[in-house]
Amino acid sequence: MSHKSEKEQQFIAIIESNRQVIYKVCYMYASDDDHFKDLYQEVLINLWRGIDRFRGESQLSTWIYRTSINTCVTYYRRNHKYDEMLSLEGVSVVDNDDGTRLQQIKEMYRLISRLDRMEKAIILLWLDEKSYDEISEITGLSRNNVASRLRRIKIKLQHFSEE
Repeated sequence: MSHKSEKEQQFIAIIESNRQVIYKVCYMYASDDDHFKDLYQEVLINLWRGIDRFRGESQLSTWIYRTSINTCVTYYRRNHKYDEMLSLEGVSVVDNDDGTRLQQIKEMYRLISRLDRMEKAIILLWLDEKSYDEISEITGLSRNNVASRLRRIKIKLQHFSEE
């Protein structure tokens, strides 16, 4: 019994220290607050199921990103009814420390929501200051492919912001 309790405590600590990463990934694939909660729950379930198989060959945060992205993409494919991305209104995970920052975040997410699933994953990882090598490991793309896609994504986002 204490072994399970210890495992649960470790899992809770892992989730607490990586909560923002999971939120960001789920947010990018959610169409509304309920969908966000469903995605978050799915990610937690998959992380719990997979934690014993985590071999430490990559950083824990890399594994959490990969699991979160894969879970959201799989969920998205299974449930085609979610075609639009979530408006930032009503999501309680964003700190509302001042109106300007919140407005900038809303605009950033609005532009990013127009990208395809892989582009979202790449830009999200880049915004979290992951290296090209880390992004490559998480997405399964080559480092050069990550670099060229990231350049194209930035150009595309710039184009979106000028429309």
